[in-house]
Amino acid sequence: MSETNAPTPVPSVPLSGWNSLTKDLAGGLVVFLVALPLCLGIALASGAPMVAGIVSGVVGGLLVSWLSGSHTSVSGPAAGLVAVVLGQVAVLGSYEAFLVAVIMAGAIQILLGALRAGFIAAFFPSSVIKGLLAAIGLILILKQIPHMVGHDADPEGSMGFLQADGKNTLSELFSSLFDLDAGAMMIGLVSLAILLAWDRSRFKKSLIPAPLVVVLLGVAVNLVLKAKGSSWAIGTSHLVQLPTVAGIGEFLQALPSPDLKAFGNPAIIMAAVTIAVVASLETLLNLEAVDKLDPRKRVSPPNRELMAQGAGNIVSGLLGGLPITSVIVRSSVNINAGAATRLSAFFHGALLALLVLFAPRWLNEIPLASLAAVLIVTGLKLASPALFRQMWAEGRSQFVPFIVTVLAIVFTDLLIGVLIGLGTGLAFILHSNYRRPLLRFMERHAGGDVLRIEFSNQVSFLNRAVLEQALDAVPTNGHVVLDARNTDYIDPDILDLIEDFRKQTAPARNLKVSLMGFKDRYVMEDEIQYVDVSTREVQAQLTPERVLQFLKEGNERFVTGRRLTRDLARQVDATSAAQYPMAVVLSCIDSRSPVELIFDMGVGDAFVIRIAGNVAKEKVLGSMEFACAVAGARLVLVMGHTSCGAVKAAVELFETGNTASKATGCEHLDSLINEIQKSIVPGTKPHGDWVTKETKLIYVDDVAKRNVATTIAYIRSASRTLRELEASGKIAIHGSMYDIKTGRVTYLEEITLKA
Repeated sequence: MSETNAPTPVPSVPLSGWNSLTKDLAGGLVVFLVALPLCLGIALASGAPMVAGIVSGVVGGLLVSWLSGSHTSVSGPAAGLVAVVLGQVAVLGSYEAFLVAVIMAGAIQILLGALRAGFIAAFFPSSVIKGLLAAIGLILILKQIPHMVGHDADPEGSMGFLQADGKNTLSELFSSLFDLDAGAMMIGLVSLAILLAWDRSRFKKSLIPAPLVVVLLGVAVNLVLKAKGSSWAIGTSHLVQLPTVAGIGEFLQALPSPDLKAFGNPAIIMAAVTIAVVASLETLLNLEAVDKLDPRKRVSPPNRELMAQGAGNIVSGLLGGLPITSVIVRSSVNINAGAATRLSAFFHGALLALLVLFAPRWLNEIPLASLAAVLIVTGLKLASPALFRQMWAEGRSQFVPFIVTVLAIVFTDLLIGVLIGLGTGLAFILHSNYRRPLLRFMERHAGGDVLRIEFSNQVSFLNRAVLEQALDAVPTNGHVVLDARNTDYIDPDILDLIEDFRKQTAPARNLKVSLMGFKDRYVMEDEIQYVDVSTREVQAQLTPERVLQFLKEGNERFVTGRRLTRDLARQVDATSAAQYPMAVVLSCIDSRSPVELIFDMGVGDAFVIRIAGNVAKEKVLGSMEFACAVAGARLVLVMGHTSCGAVKAAVELFETGNTASKATGCEHLDSLINEIQKSIVPGTKPHGDWVTKETKLIYVDDVAKRNVATTIAYIRSASRTLRELEASGKIAIHGSMYDIKTGRVTYLEEITLKA
């Protein structure tokens, strides 16, 4: 569920006892109002006794709520099991025999939970779960609109597209246009308007839930219409139709009992397995969906939920009730009503038991139109346009399984629709695995260009075709690196392909093949044939311009996050005997300007001199001369940076006329500060006090740039060795500035200093 259509997340802190209790009581009351006609409707659609629906609702509320680890899930008879109930009753010959299968199914669910089969929930893609929520929302809207206008041909609780009367969701919706009940439509539309306006009014924080208000209003209005003999009074067929019983004894007598003799029927086992599998899948799906809706973002334990549902089904079967699952409709109503803990589900079960027994007459005064309005608002929240926009923005791989799940559930039923959605999601996963089992990118090393192919974590035979294409695309006379360092498994077919390419195809095309990360069990040793470190041969072929280009390309990789894959341990070994760096870089000691990282260099690529303010003193010149004249470096780069603390201090001390030693107590700091102050041009500072902090930073950065130019001028004038090397074209001296905010290096090709 997206943040745009989910309830606003609540900080994960315990609610006060009273606050939690009021929320749970209100939530339980609203769920009870919705669950009552749903229990009856599902029983009717299943061909079971009406009391069976009530029994399963009571068991789901009173028992499962406390055994479950979910704070917001509400259990009871599920519309998704209607077809299963009808089919298995027909196979087993009686509803009493079917109850035995329900009991056995509960035992199987407990076993599944004990075996930790709840892990299956982790494999439900989020796109399918969000599709489930959106589909349930759309179904609620489409199914409840007829009830809201007084067309009650399809019983409450029916969620499938195809109906028992031969019609479907869309045809029923069309038929409702020609079967309107004025009183029901009036109450339904007014209820809907109140519910939509409630969250935008000052009544939003009221302890009285909006659904209770519209239900009481609907009852009151209809009683007044009846008393006045109005033609708008709603008839019995458009009200809750709860069978009345004369006390607990008559209710218990009406309960069907399981036919224990049916235990010997082999078909019972198959029926029990069917019920257990379907009920468990629906429960796990609903549990995942409910957790996404929970504003406090609590996670429910799936294995505990399976065992809770199993215990519930055993008790429900013994008492003559329908199979039980976690139900997304009731759970979402529970969350939207503000329920905080499992007490709300328990309270809804208690209300079902008590009011069905002791106040059925008053319950039968509730207009179905009022309840339909409550469910329509719930549907609008589940299937909000924001969710569809979010899934569209996440790309085809997320949107297609999402929309397929939505359409499949709407036009079939929950279980079939989810299976279609899961199949679509799996197809995208396989397609993605086929298309992207590896990453391909060209790397530019000092020793030449290398095509690197990085394998994914698992490389199966399904990836053979795409790997063949990648290997065929390696340029003739080129170099390819097959990098398996992050791979846990490579299929033998893939290993055979690599071995054949390395020993036959590559020599025929004059290709070099390097292997990295291949495990001992593959009977294929790592082999490195490319140079990713500066060697004597590489250094001899480099020009100053080429080295500068290397640095620019390295910084671009650093900025864009596409750094070269380096085997630093191998580089350390390769440079242990000798070093042949390409460049010498003079930079500041600032911890935010790590030279090797900024230019994406490896071990042995550069000499790095770091000193506060990147100034050039005599000893610095000595290091530079050695790096270029003896070690063969081709480039001298002076690199300053923005927001330099040393430059800022130099500017501030220049203004006050103070010395660094007096200001800081650092007796040797003046030698550095004095060098930096040579780059401060009198009269360039803005008049008066600094206008803003940003103004000062701009000025400091300008001085830092001048300091780079001053340092370059000093190097050229003070070092004959470097001056002659530059004049002969063997080296080049450049200046640059590093932006600590962006990571980008800009080059000062030529700076004219003011006098």
